[in-house]
Amino acid sequence: MTDVNKLIEQAEEALAPRFKEIEKRSERHTARVLEAFRNNRVSEATFASTNGYGLDDTGRDTLDKIYAEVFGCEAAFVRHSIVSGTHALTIGLFALLRPGDVLLSLTGKPYDTLDEVIGLSGEAGRGSLLDFGVRYREVALLPDGSPDYAGIEKALSEEGDAVKVAFIQRSKGYLDRPTLTVSEIGKLARFVKERTSRAAVTVDNCYGEFTEDEEPVAVGADLMIGSLIKNPGGGMAESGGYLAGRADLVELVACRATAPGIGAEEGATLGHNRNLYKGLFYAPHSVGQALKTMHLAAYLFSACGFDVEPGWDAPRSDIIQTVRCKTADNLIAFCRGIQAGSPVDAFVTCEPWAMPGYSSPVIMAAGTFVQGSSLELSADGPIREPFNAYLQGGLTYESGKIGILSALDAVLKARNGGNDE
Repeated sequence: MTDVNKLIEQAEEALAPRFKEIEKRSERHTARVLEAFRNNRVSEATFASTNGYGLDDTGRDTLDKIYAEVFGCEAAFVRHSIVSGTHALTIGLFALLRPGDVLLSLTGKPYDTLDEVIGLSGEAGRGSLLDFGVRYREVALLPDGSPDYAGIEKALSEEGDAVKVAFIQRSKGYLDRPTLTVSEIGKLARFVKERTSRAAVTVDNCYGEFTEDEEPVAVGADLMIGSLIKNPGGGMAESGGYLAGRADLVELVACRATAPGIGAEEGATLGHNRNLYKGLFYAPHSVGQALKTMHLAAYLFSACGFDVEPGWDAPRSDIIQTVRCKTADNLIAFCRGIQAGSPVDAFVTCEPWAMPGYSSPVIMAAGTFVQGSSLELSADGPIREPFNAYLQGGLTYESGKIGILSALDAVLKARNGGNDE
């Protein structure tokens, strides 16, 4: 029988230097957020609710400025009405692309939920980019998960000025590959810009915010996009997303999200401002808690014989931990263990299902206060080989540890025929 208490003691001793680094980075990010709050004169008035058109919503407009300052870019568009990361990405892609343009993915196939947005699957005529005459091309990653610069150069040469968006997915999605670091994203951005001035380097930044010292827009990305029920919402935002980067691109985004001529000047906040501000204030600390939880998970599952990516002591560029479960039964047990160790709906038994937007049945564990929040401890995975569990989040390290132990117990029992011997 695995001596879990001894294993945790060993893990936390081994991880102490890494945990200290995480805490120091969280402190630096918190200082940046506080400075932005002070510079932009946050007060009780910025939390006030508006309705109807939302004209002159000081809180909304100030939050846009704060996000731009914290991320180190010219402008930002932050709205509670963006329903998901996929919605935010859709707004960005439709804002930047026109009929005849090419969307070039530099990091292989994007996350499954973008398939129907691009037009890779689904019914024709439902409003995909393909329906509007936008062509799509991708350059697969190399076998080691790194960008194929020769392939990218070839694609840029062949497509020329038609490439209007060079797309980078920072996190792994459902691909079995490493997450890109901010440094790697900067190298990709420079590579593209040395070869064309027409393409906007656009980054799906979901799961990556506050995990490193800089964000992609600080190293050359033109636009980055994310969800507020992931990292930057700090566990407080109940919905929303952001798009941040060059001011001219953010203006296009605002006009796409509302209407030309309206842009960012309308949009009632309906009482959401306080939680969006509070979430951003909490975010550096909450992301740090999630990172510590993922390091612990990597150590424990690795020690119990499972392959993990990244390794327990590797630096991280997002809050996702891959655990290679090897069988469908193990993957299902893993997710059920996470659900059982959650604060909400712990009594629910997860089952795989044909979830809209996904190409394979997916099992999801999310006993979260905000539906779908993946800064809170959650796990999911497609029921297909190699049966990887994608674990993320943990608002507090203490609760994250409990959830991880619940998953470990469940998957060890599944692996060993119903007992943990």
